[in-house]
Amino acid sequence: MKLDFTYYNPTKIYFGKNSLDNLAGELANYGENILLVYGKSSIKKNGLYDKIMAILSDCDKNVVELSGIKSNPSYTQIMEGTRLVRENNVDLILAVGGGSVIDCSKGISVSAYCEGDPWERYWTNFEPVDNKIVPVASILTMAGTASEMNGGSVITNEEKKIKNGRVYGPEVYPKFSILNPEYTFTVPKYQMVSGVFDVMSHLMEQYFSGDDDNTTDYLIEGVLDSLINATRAALKNPEDYEARSNIMWCATLGLNTITGLSKTQDWEVHMIEHQIGAYTDCAHGVGLAIVSIPYYKYIYKYGLNKFVRFAKKVWGVDTDSMTKEEAALAGIDKLADFIKEMGIPTTLREIGATEDMLPLIAESTIPGGGYKQIGSAEILEILRQCY
Repeated sequence: MKLDFTYYNPTKIYFGKNSLDNLAGELANYGENILLVYGKSSIKKNGLYDKIMAILSDCDKNVVELSGIKSNPSYTQIMEGTRLVRENNVDLILAVGGGSVIDCSKGISVSAYCEGDPWERYWTNFEPVDNKIVPVASILTMAGTASEMNGGSVITNEEKKIKNGRVYGPEVYPKFSILNPEYTFTVPKYQMVSGVFDVMSHLMEQYFSGDDDNTTDYLIEGVLDSLINATRAALKNPEDYEARSNIMWCATLGLNTITGLSKTQDWEVHMIEHQIGAYTDCAHGVGLAIVSIPYYKYIYKYGLNKFVRFAKKVWGVDTDSMTKEEAALAGIDKLADFIKEMGIPTTLREIGATEDMLPLIAESTIPGGGYKQIGSAEILEILRQCY
């Protein structure tokens, strides 16, 4: 553990089949006006909406709703949420859904009382938040982003064709989050595996950075092992509670900041995917899966030892008779095989990208990287490999 760090996470987690029973007690800590934020119709079809509304009614809360949050939440939706917050003097934003809904809710929480343009201040210039922040809480229905226990908020500005993420401090983290794995049973397979790869990508973005033999690397390897095994079980039986609960908790651990401690981290796969999402509106995890294999094959030599370790520790590759390069590539191939096993698309064409988009995506991607710093020309080459 070579890098100093400070760790603090104030989110209270209620996990399990009866976790919703804790909602009423938590609501007692907030005022009477609630903004309920959710996606389309899934929480109404599965009965969760009615359960939540009954609890809110029993607690004498006034509820205003913001529904229809997209899988890539838009700045337009944030602006609508800020209007509702101010007009209704909202005391708590209750996000019910996956990471998109929670990210949007955090965006609303910091933007509602912002002086000036929140996009420019908070997602472009990354200024510190100096205005009132409306507290957020979440009820999770899809595992993937860990937004239920972190300060991340990834938003798409559709007008500018920019998808950008901002990580806020603990004051923006959800105050509490309710995690019932049963709420993920009805998530379509496509969305489930997209979420799974989002978790894998979070872990790999943190793992492929530095070759120091620190405790965090062992944590990441253990979470990846659990996630892979649980995903295979859930693909066979979507209502396997043990598998779904393991996936849900792996997702939370994957980006509640604990698996990034003392790591320099990479995040270039995410930066590239963000702009793919801005142009195609694809599912986030699917875009990450498409980018990951070409990206890692492009940079693996610069972090060779860690890629060899990845092959051995995560995928169980017998590397004894291999060169380091052969071992590293074998691990990446195992990752590619798992992507195919989950049925995730493997090319940009499959998600609606066109060849003329590639230079625009490359030019608008924030350049960076971990083991190797890359620029727009190299990003374009990786995108062509993805296409």
